[in-house]
Amino acid sequence: MEALFKPIDVGNLKLKNRIVMPAMHLNYTPDGEVTDRLIAFYEERAKGGAALIIVGGCPVDEYSGYLNMIDISDDRFIPGLKKLTDAVHRHGTLIASQLFHGGRYVHSAFIGRKAIAPSPIASKLTREEPREMTIEDIKYAINSFARAADRAKKAGFDAVEILSSAGYLITQFLSPVTNKRTDEYGGSFENRMRFGLEVTDAVRDAVGKDFTGLIRLGGNDFMPGGNTNREIRLFAAELGKHGIDAFDITGGWHESRVPQITMGVPRGGYTYLAREIKKVVSKPVISCNRINDPTLANKIIEEGSTDMVGFARGLMADPEMPNKARNGRLNEFTPCIGCNQGCLDNVFVMKPIECMVNPRAGRELDVPPVSKTETAKRVMVIGGGPGGLSAARTAAEAGHAVTLYERSEDLGGQLNLAGTLEEKREFRTLADALSKQLTPAGVDIHANTVVDDNLVKAENPDVVIVATGGEPIKPGIPGVDGKTVVQAWDVLSEKVDIGNKVVVVGGGAVGIEVATYIAKIGTINADTLQFLFLNKAEDVETLRELSTKGIKKVTLIEMLGKLGADIGMTTRWVDLQMLSRYGVKAKTRTKVIEITQEGVVVEREGESELINCDTVVLAVGTNSVNSLEEKLKEVVEKVIVIGDAKAPRKALEAIKEGFFAAGEI
Repeated sequence: MEALFKPIDVGNLKLKNRIVMPAMHLNYTPDGEVTDRLIAFYEERAKGGAALIIVGGCPVDEYSGYLNMIDISDDRFIPGLKKLTDAVHRHGTLIASQLFHGGRYVHSAFIGRKAIAPSPIASKLTREEPREMTIEDIKYAINSFARAADRAKKAGFDAVEILSSAGYLITQFLSPVTNKRTDEYGGSFENRMRFGLEVTDAVRDAVGKDFTGLIRLGGNDFMPGGNTNREIRLFAAELGKHGIDAFDITGGWHESRVPQITMGVPRGGYTYLAREIKKVVSKPVISCNRINDPTLANKIIEEGSTDMVGFARGLMADPEMPNKARNGRLNEFTPCIGCNQGCLDNVFVMKPIECMVNPRAGRELDVPPVSKTETAKRVMVIGGGPGGLSAARTAAEAGHAVTLYERSEDLGGQLNLAGTLEEKREFRTLADALSKQLTPAGVDIHANTVVDDNLVKAENPDVVIVATGGEPIKPGIPGVDGKTVVQAWDVLSEKVDIGNKVVVVGGGAVGIEVATYIAKIGTINADTLQFLFLNKAEDVETLRELSTKGIKKVTLIEMLGKLGADIGMTTRWVDLQMLSRYGVKAKTRTKVIEITQEGVVVEREGESELINCDTVVLAVGTNSVNSLEEKLKEVVEKVIVIGDAKAPRKALEAIKEGFFAAGEI
């Protein structure tokens, strides 16, 4: 970990290591005011050992932001911001403010008027046409950035970061997709750079030459007709002449159809964007997006692809990651898996964000770190799925004598099923991480063990936590007991054979995943694709076909009007994109009437149809498995039921309930 923990100079700042926490929208600041909740959240990340924390985005004026952002648009916010910077500084961590102007991405409902932009072109996010900025508007926006930077300096921030990524205002000026102006701010690339450069100059003038300034750049817009890394390199090189001290590189716009931070993105997959920027600038570069492992971070710094690494959700998942990595405690590290369930999904519905793998995230003020109890108890956890693993680890860390029982050979439960699909492999990463944390915590593990009330009586625990999970539903459809009918869980576990023509019943998350999994059978893998491509064995279109067309014909049936109704909005579109890519034929508003030897009889809009198939795969939901609770109440003083055993839901709820169950002991 030598490269990751080597100090580095950024402007006039000396960072103690190469770990940066980029800005995240948290929804912890109603009315824009810094809250104790926000301070507690960032102070914990500072304690954990990050070198630099960037907070924001921080709207630079009253018309530039969203609700619940950390506001820096007025002097009245300075006292609260000073409390935040003081708290972070107490732990030897530096802090920067990200200066934000959303341009056409700002909803009119938030600001009480039309958003402004270089040209009156609506975004796919708001579907509202913005007002084209006048020269006076442009001057006002530039001045707003400068005044906000001055406030940041007065509030004790060590640096400011200008936001020029994700499709926000500066990138709207830079892109020919959104800038159709004919004056000095439009047309040629030099003209389109003008606004961003003038913002940079104004910020530099406001804070002085000795104050550190960063810029957040999208290394590629990933927008049809937009800027690629070639254009962004030119912009970065020019920015280097205007006083930028470091380049924070991400990728893509919010409208882009290229996934940026979902778990299907390969780890470190966008490091190449930072590497290309690094070739044309002389100041440090930060690489971001899906770098969730300190070992990977160390490697890409060591090889020279970047100077620093951004862990945003990674430090939300485990604020102690820097200290754990520095001290060689990687088996205790909990990674971000890019699930988006508690973070981005919450942002888009205006809820405070949380974290699936870290139930304390956002609750630091109310939920202290786990500490040793004065009254240790014997705790029996039944079930080694996400809820059981969370409960066992937390209870053991609190000093209780914990024994975990799991009926199968492997720990992780449904996380292992969810991680079968290559694009969802990070669920298995989490199962592995949670499992590895049990032994250091002191948990006694018994796999391949079925628990009954006699075993519980023999063990004589003080507390039993029932985390026995769920089982797939078998619906009451005529013919459901036929030989050709199997459960999705058995397909994902590779316990059953399937034919060439398959109908999947149920278009929720599990149905989509198993349909995609089956449709991918027979496609070439990534290594073969690379081999064929590098050797020019096939043309690009043939390679695309070999990568996406398998040997199975899959039809997905869903009763509701849309697929993936139980999937968060920030990942649902990616899952639907996969279905389309691999040729799955989906039928919504379609009800299964009967399963026959020939296939599935369905009804849609009053008309019936027989879909011929060899195999029917059921993915219609989960029932709780909880036959022990009532029996155990007669022999154990305290019984706590969590996760799917309580009610079928997501891993987020299971892990949270496991964590808090340990606190009830």
